[in-house]
Amino acid sequence: MTLEVPVQGWEYPLLALAREPLEAAPHALQLPVDGRLLEAAYLHCEQLTHEHSKTFFVASGLLPPEKRRAARALYAFCRVTDNLVDEAQTEDRLSALEIWRQMVKMHQPPLDQPVALAWADAQARFRIPPGYAEQLINGVARDITQMRYQSFTDLAEYAYGVASTVGLMAMHIVGYTSYDAVGYAVKLGVALQMTNILRDVGEDWRAGRVYLPQEELAAFGLGDADIARGVIDDRWRAFMRFQIERNRQLYDEARPGISLLKVDGRFAIAAAADLYRAILEDIERHDYDVFTRRASIGALGKLRRLPGIWWRARRPTAA
Repeated sequence: MTLEVPVQGWEYPLLALAREPLEAAPHALQLPVDGRLLEAAYLHCEQLTHEHSKTFFVASGLLPPEKRRAARALYAFCRVTDNLVDEAQTEDRLSALEIWRQMVKMHQPPLDQPVALAWADAQARFRIPPGYAEQLINGVARDITQMRYQSFTDLAEYAYGVASTVGLMAMHIVGYTSYDAVGYAVKLGVALQMTNILRDVGEDWRAGRVYLPQEELAAFGLGDADIARGVIDDRWRAFMRFQIERNRQLYDEARPGISLLKVDGRFAIAAAADLYRAILEDIERHDYDVFTRRASIGALGKLRRLPGIWWRARRPTAA
């Protein structure tokens, strides 16, 4: 099945970035490592996933066993990469990221590095182009030096680096039937990262970052001072309605790509997308307060939504 991907101007550079790793030969061999050691490494990744992302843990649990553990190795790789930017000194963080970059590029990482080991095995088994991991590390590195984004185009480029790359790697784990899936994965990654950004405004501010596009804040009469005070007024509500409407449009435009995935992975990807999208509803229910609380839908909310997600995943081109 081939679908037409709706493409906006800001997406063209991201699609070019997404094509680059596909042209390089991926690792093709499984790791010559003792099976018990690999199992322990994958179990470590599973525990990390459960501890840090209940949503991803639930969604990945809908995959067949081998794809499930590869997806959780992917999450653990991303989590370790992200955690490295929390070091105290900029130089230390950049150095730590570079050491990690070199480690995950190894065909066989050190045996005492379970995340790198499981991730190397997953990359080999599912022929995941290593260039996507490289792009993700580059994207995460921007959090060390860049604290503001002028336009949505600038922010989308960042979102590609830290989120669309994850979707592109997950796409190789799940399996896909058409190259058109690449465009949808890019779009879904931006949608997921935008939800993160809208949910974490207060938390990011306390870390010294404002991801919200400066041009768009200014268009609604808002600035850093308003975010610092946690102002929720008509300007902020209008701004957040605009952001959420665009975010939902991205989810809608990405949804048809689910039909281009292998059947046994569609439910998991649909669940990841729809459970994240539901965070937007929680933001709205609490009057766009993303300063004093972290929006979530809770375990019960996730479970309640899964039957409907399963039904829609069977006919994924529906809105």
